[in-house]
Amino acid sequence: MKHHNYYVYIMASISRVLYTGVTNDLIRRVEEHKMEVKEGFTEQYKCSKLVYYEYFGNIEDAIYREKQIKGWMRIKKIKLIEQENSQWNDLYNQLIGE
Repeated sequence: MKHHNYYVYIMASISRVLYTGVTNDLIRRVEEHKMEVKEGFTEQYKCSKLVYYEYFGNIEDAIYREKQIKGWMRIKKIKLIEQENSQWNDLYNQLIGE
C-alpha cells in the first residue's frame, strides 16, 4: 500500500481570524496563502500565519478531521492551537527548516 501525506491545518490573521483547511502538500499550500494566490476567505482576511497542523496518512481521516474542526466553536479551536503553539508562532519556518 502506497503511503501518502495529508495535513489539516489552521491559518490565522494578525487579528486571529482563523481558516481551517486540508492539503497533501503543506508547504506549498501555506506559501499559496502567504502569497494570496487564490481569491477567497484567506485573501480577504489575510490569514497568512500557519498556527497549527496535523499529519494524516489517509485522506478520509484528514477530511473527517477538517470537518470536525470546522464544526467547532471558536474557543475550542483556540484551545487546540494553544495546546501546541501557545504563542501563536508562525510554524511555516519550522516546516522549511529555518
